Amino acid sequence: MNKPVQARTLKTRAKLLDAATAVVADVGYEALRVEEVVRRAGVAKGTFFAHFRDKDALMDHLIGAEMNAILTDMANGAAPRDVPDMVRALRPLIAFATSERYVFDVVLRHSGAAAITEIGPIARAFEQQYQVSLQWVTHPDLTVREDIPPELLAEGIGAFLIQAISLQFCALHSAVGVEERLEPYLRAWLK
Repeated sequence: MNKPVQARTLKTRAKLLDAATAVVADVGYEALRVEEVVRRAGVAKGTFFAHFRDKDALMDHLIGAEMNAILTDMANGAAPRDVPDMVRALRPLIAFATSERYVFDVVLRHSGAAAITEIGPIARAFEQQYQVSLQWVTHPDLTVREDIPPELLAEGIGAFLIQAISLQFCALHSAVGVEERLEPYLRAWLK
């Protein structure tokens, strides 16, 4: 039987998340240090570790929350009518995922693709991205190929998005921007 979470525990966790968000706003995700988070939150370092296993677990929460907000906006927006419109709709997610190499590295580690045992906020965001893509490819205003199921089309959008972002961080392929690389991938996949 699970004990109910005490209000004080929730308040402390909220203080840690607020402090971490402020640190990220000041120095970015990679430069965030647990010591600075606990200092700003006014709690002991042990308190941090009572709420988060490590910095990576905190990043899963922070980055997953940001991805979730972006994906919620995408889901609530108009469905794309063609591939260029789809790439434009993906811009906020692309901008966030490419804002720091560290962000993209954390996203990949927590995506579920690395056989993680715990499903956290980032893995849930990947599921949400899949659902948004599925909503798009089944919308009557978007003409897509019909020889494969919409579920597979939606999975492919996510796969090509990750591939295009990955190549942005590769020294051999970084001369081509994410959107410029993504559009031909999606056109070939969806049409």
